Amino acid sequence: MSAAPQSREEFKQRLHAIGDERYHDKHPFHHLLHSGGCTVDQVRAWVVNRYYYQSRIPMKDAAFLSRVDDHRLRRTWRHRIEDHDGTTEGTGGIERWLKLAAGVGLDPEYVRSGVGILPATRFAVDAYVRFVREEPLLPAVASSLTELFAPKIHKDRIAGLLKNYNFANEETISYFQHRLSEAPRDVAFGLEWVLDNAVTIEGQDSAAAALIFKTEVLWAQLDALNSAYVDPGRIPLGAWMPGEGLA
Repeated sequence: MSAAPQSREEFKQRLHAIGDERYHDKHPFHHLLHSGGCTVDQVRAWVVNRYYYQSRIPMKDAAFLSRVDDHRLRRTWRHRIEDHDGTTEGTGGIERWLKLAAGVGLDPEYVRSGVGILPATRFAVDAYVRFVREEPLLPAVASSLTELFAPKIHKDRIAGLLKNYNFANEETISYFQHRLSEAPRDVAFGLEWVLDNAVTIEGQDSAAAALIFKTEVLWAQLDALNSAYVDPGRIPLGAWMPGEGLA
């Protein structure tokens, strides 16, 4: 006999507990970054590698939409692509990330090219895109619920960057400012959709596992970054080297 599903509130608390335990705001690299402990090259390495993740988010969402029959779900989900790609030239999260790249002294076209991405970053991000493209809709949506925990890290990042780094100003950190309003809107819908559709213990388990997987995708990127550019500082062949791609 299979176990009974958790109540809606119990399952919601279970999802929040995953973030409390596993979200990447607890990673040592973020503590270093937000406290002002990163060198300019460590910040540049983060910007170069995080761009790959940012650039694949709308591709992930487009792959998801291609499988959705419900036009109401598509209508609500598609603005996520617009948030990142923008609706006109020079708008959207990707362009705002490139402003950050320019602010730390990188050539935005170098960052856009994808040259210098750490192998582990590429593997982790590609695995996430593949997961959303191939898994059932419930875990695909649930994997986006790391946005539940994003506002805090964005607030901490904004405060830490403005306090500790000369490159930080209203323009260079505009990506994070926009996410303070975009992420809560996105996750409010996503969370309700998951709670509405995870009505069996099997569905709840698959949704929880998907959220854990996404936290691991984010954590793996920071592990690779920390290993390559902080400790022990072993940069893989082909990855960004300090001095490369500067404006």
